[in-house]
Amino acid sequence: MRILLINPNTTSSITERMAAYAGEVVGGAATFVPATGRFGARYISSRATAAIAGHAAIDVLAEHVASCDAVYLACFGDPGLAACKELSPVPVIGMAEASCIEAAREGRRFAIVTGGALWKPMLEEFVATLGLSQQLTAVRAIAPTGGQIAQDPDGALALLADACNAGAREDGADVVILGGAALAGLARSIQPRVPVPLLCSVATGAKAVIGAAQAGARHDKSAPALASVGLNPSLAKLIGD
Repeated sequence: MRILLINPNTTSSITERMAAYAGEVVGGAATFVPATGRFGARYISSRATAAIAGHAAIDVLAEHVASCDAVYLACFGDPGLAACKELSPVPVIGMAEASCIEAAREGRRFAIVTGGALWKPMLEEFVATLGLSQQLTAVRAIAPTGGQIAQDPDGALALLADACNAGAREDGADVVILGGAALAGLARSIQPRVPVPLLCSVATGAKAVIGAAQAGARHDKSAPALASVGLNPSLAKLIGD
């Protein structure tokens, strides 16, 4: 199977790192095809950059989805997720979507830890769209953004561990999601310091998209054909078909 891994951030090194880590997580179950946004922020950390990233995500999907069996929107917060699902002929799984659904399984209460203070309200709103607000105990966003964490992940471990512990001990979470593309694999280092299970969002999403691809569901896009101006030709064709 081929899984299109979309990173709507524009830092290709993070895309490659996520694809390699996702491949390790699923073993030989699939090949992850990494694709980075053509335009936008180096690392999404605000509403404006997330809005741009939604366009970047469907732009990448239009360019590369034809040869793939499923799509992994590998950006915590899932910018453009609904639009990707609307347009894609194959299943689309979002990193935050998959992580929150898994964390909330069997009625568990969960907290989210991520980088970048502006993500807190954005993620609270996102969880509400999933209907899981009652199970979300807190979103704890440490000051360094994901982009800064990507540059020095070891330097952020203590801050992340403290936030995860607070999510467990103060907020009463049964499980904590460590959310963000730049945080791939860090849960393994932090878990021994935290009394509840940690979910790595990159790994959780990778497993979920394999399940979706194996289910093999394909569908016709639900959006009506529309004329457009100034779009990437692949995207213009996809929304115009």
